[in-house]
Amino acid sequence: MSKIGIIGGSGLTELPGLEITDEIELDTPWGRPSASITVGKINNTEILFLPRHGNPHTIPPHKVNYRANLWALHKSNVSEIIAVNAVGGITTAMTPCRIVIPNQLIDYTHGRADSFHEEGLDEVKHIDFTDPYSESLRQQLIQAAAEKHIDIVPTGTYAVTQGPRLETTAEINRLEKDGCDIVGMTSMPEASLARELDIEYACCSLVVNWAAGKTDEMITMEIIVNNLKDGMGKIQNLIAAVMSNK
Repeated sequence: MSKIGIIGGSGLTELPGLEITDEIELDTPWGRPSASITVGKINNTEILFLPRHGNPHTIPPHKVNYRANLWALHKSNVSEIIAVNAVGGITTAMTPCRIVIPNQLIDYTHGRADSFHEEGLDEVKHIDFTDPYSESLRQQLIQAAAEKHIDIVPTGTYAVTQGPRLETTAEINRLEKDGCDIVGMTSMPEASLARELDIEYACCSLVVNWAAGKTDEMITMEIIVNNLKDGMGKIQNLIAAVMSNK
């Protein structure tokens, strides 16, 4: 039986409304996942919830064991993953507390273990990554947002940076020239690993601050945390709406 996976990012270490039925502890060929997988139901839909940064939130983005996380969800029969990310807004539409359902990404990370196909291969493996996010799952998020009157941006290009530091003004200017709308640290290699495993994968990104140089205001953790609090309820409502349509 296929199941729905939710990968929680900053601000989403638990999923309110989840009727918990089990908890899964898994070892994988790639090591331990960030945390145990919580199994439960929302609106009678079975979901598996995994906090990307651990619970409590202690694993920085460049140290997340993405392969272990995706493999654990795969082995738990997950067929779709909605990944929640906290991001910075670059272009004018990407205002704090808005939800973005990106359709493209550019990967600026380095040194991350980003493939299952590295050793002991019978032949070299390649994946088609023309469209990095599942269009069918993106449309489910967009439709659910419309039904619940949740304000979203239905497309955007996600710049994935290494972290854990935030970017310089010059770096953000470069990302904007490259065509990026939002910037975060976690959509890669999650998206490509999901593709290698034939899992439908889409992002639900919450803008928690203006990116560097886009406002005169300093970027502080206080601003980020306050915007996480303000926006995460909308993320939770959106996820619940998607589940009700399953």
